[in-house]
Amino acid sequence: MYLEFRHLRTIRAIHEAGGLARAADMLHITQSALSHQVKGLEEQVGMELFHRRSKPMKLSPAGMKLLRLAERILPEVAALEEEFRALKSGRSGRMHIAIECHACFEWLFPVLDGFRHAWPEVDVDIRMRLAFDALEALRREEVDFVVTSDPVDTPGITYSPLFDYEPRFVAPATHRLADREFITPEDFEEEMLITYPVERSKLDIFTALLTPARVEPRAQRQVELTEVILMLVAAGRGVTVLPDWVLRDVKYNPDYITKPITEAGLSKRMYAATREEDALKPYIAHMIRLARTEPVKLQRA
Repeated sequence: MYLEFRHLRTIRAIHEAGGLARAADMLHITQSALSHQVKGLEEQVGMELFHRRSKPMKLSPAGMKLLRLAERILPEVAALEEEFRALKSGRSGRMHIAIECHACFEWLFPVLDGFRHAWPEVDVDIRMRLAFDALEALRREEVDFVVTSDPVDTPGITYSPLFDYEPRFVAPATHRLADREFITPEDFEEEMLITYPVERSKLDIFTALLTPARVEPRAQRQVELTEVILMLVAAGRGVTVLPDWVLRDVKYNPDYITKPITEAGLSKRMYAATREEDALKPYIAHMIRLARTEPVKLQRA
């Protein structure tokens, strides 16, 4: 037996309409064409599908089996068709995110909150385990959006600048460097440096300052959460370097001092990495716009 979706739609329409004339109108075909289609389907099945003498027409037991099949399959087909239309129009899709920046969660969650209201049909997820291999995961299509401050020239990957930020030195208010105008690489030689638990090649203080200057801090302690890092700094357990958007409250807190690093200050840029073919998708473009504005709000605050 060879069934097509149109056969299932025919069975459902005749059952709902109670006759061939109304069912033909519902299906936008002639009554003659519908009768021919029913006859051909009955020949395939080898039995009648309708009791034609009843008013309205009623399904035979064989017809009821096909109706149950139609009621199970046709809604799934309609949902799939709608999903394809949404994909084609850019209203739905997948945006799995990997982040090479622990502190970015400070602004990412407000961004995602605005994004989900604008794009409720897009599947959003944060893939934490891929943070250490984010760009390769992007190339392998395991994620769709990477937040990074270290762009690497990779075929098929494009980088969209998001915003510039300043990594700043943070220490307790009573720290020996409290009166300094700015912090130099050599100032870290006597310090316990508290950082996020990532490799040095992903930490601004090493890539932009200490490694080029060939300076080592006295010791390094890795801590997962920003709040815990700041608590340890306030307790005099060490110093840290955090991006300016994290320090909107710290700079007004009497427990801390914040200082520029070097006389000119450090400057870094955050990027959104996407696959070239995805960069112009409407929801990806909107995510990039949101990611450019929310961190700047925090910086200005």
